[in-house]
Amino acid sequence: MKDWKEVYASKIVTADEAISHVKSGDKIAFTHACGESQCLTNALVAQADRLENVEILHMVAMGTAPYCQPGMEAHFRHNALFVGGSTRKAVEEGRADYTPVFFHEVPKMFRNRTIPVDVAFLQLSPPDEEGNCSYGISVDYTQAAAEAATLKIAQINSHMPYTYGNSINVKDIDFLIPCDEELIELQPPKIGETEKKIGEYVASLIQDGDTLQLGIGAIPDAVLSFLGEKKNLGIHSEMFSDGVVDLAAKGVITNSEKEIDKGKFVANFLMGTKKLYDFVDHNCDVIIKPVDYTNDPFVVSQLDNVVCINSALQVDLMGQANAEMIGSRQFSGVGGQVDFVRGASRARNGRAVIAMPSTAGHGKVSKICAFLDHGAAVTTSRNDIDYVVTEFGIAALKGKTLKQRARALINIAHPDFRADLITEFENRFHCTFE
Repeated sequence: MKDWKEVYASKIVTADEAISHVKSGDKIAFTHACGESQCLTNALVAQADRLENVEILHMVAMGTAPYCQPGMEAHFRHNALFVGGSTRKAVEEGRADYTPVFFHEVPKMFRNRTIPVDVAFLQLSPPDEEGNCSYGISVDYTQAAAEAATLKIAQINSHMPYTYGNSINVKDIDFLIPCDEELIELQPPKIGETEKKIGEYVASLIQDGDTLQLGIGAIPDAVLSFLGEKKNLGIHSEMFSDGVVDLAAKGVITNSEKEIDKGKFVANFLMGTKKLYDFVDHNCDVIIKPVDYTNDPFVVSQLDNVVCINSALQVDLMGQANAEMIGSRQFSGVGGQVDFVRGASRARNGRAVIAMPSTAGHGKVSKICAFLDHGAAVTTSRNDIDYVVTEFGIAALKGKTLKQRARALINIAHPDFRADLITEFENRFHCTFE
């Protein structure tokens, strides 16, 4: 039997040669988010003229998505499982598609070919002493895509951190392209006064020993900034970013109180800067697992005192959250929000928080609204949410009547919009607002 190093050497090709094996009609799964292989993406687009009807599958694209540019329609069709900034216009204009899906179900759909995958584009760490490469910062659905695909093409990048809890052996990859390039980074967001106020309110709901799930953006980072005096917090999240590194260094996050994966930071992908990527590289206290483990509501429910912090574009007076659409326009996706909200609802002392600014459109639109926009989907149902938080306070919804929750939500709406919401309240419930 060949040594893995011999196998590795025999599979090395150029990116152009590897891409030459992609055929018209193939369905390609890209590594997710900041883990995308820019080398392979660019090589694929360079061969666009010989390809027709190639479907590109992934969730949020953090790259430039050249396959979504006008004029690429005959060659590539993007199927977004979550719409990002570089793919949004193509979806809106009908040049790309969106498939609604709970994040934790994507691996199953790849394996049973509900969503078929022919080719997996991977970006991996260099192999360890046994020939195993790590999926690094994107395990999520990427590992399942590799297992389901008949053709596996992998960029080997020395900048990809080696993370534990996942791997693929070089013997199981068809073509290897050694190509060192900086990973895509997500710079820390600007945290304004609104985000700080929201962060302080959310932090007040977090107790010593809680396990946190955090989303992406200024609000989760603002929440982290108010946790410096907490003790023995844990992380079991879809993803985490740079702010977690600072709290770990301060000894605030120890993961010591978790019922499962005790002592470990757990996520399925990472988005941040080199600071984060260096922190997780060969860090045995960090495990990056597939999304059908991290986001499985049954797994999440085993964490007592789990606090799930997510956001929304709108919440109506019944407590329904729209986290993905502006009217009938698909703005983002479901992602893992419902996965964690459902898990928190089953956990002992679990809490699900929707945190958002009270307004959008530079203060012209209220995010607490009488009705969700016409055409918008309900992402998280009124039965699931525990708390809604804005810069004006906390509305506790669980177990509350429609009248009680409407009153609580109006009280945390922006004052400029409360009069109209109160009129709706009084017409709907046939009583005065107190």
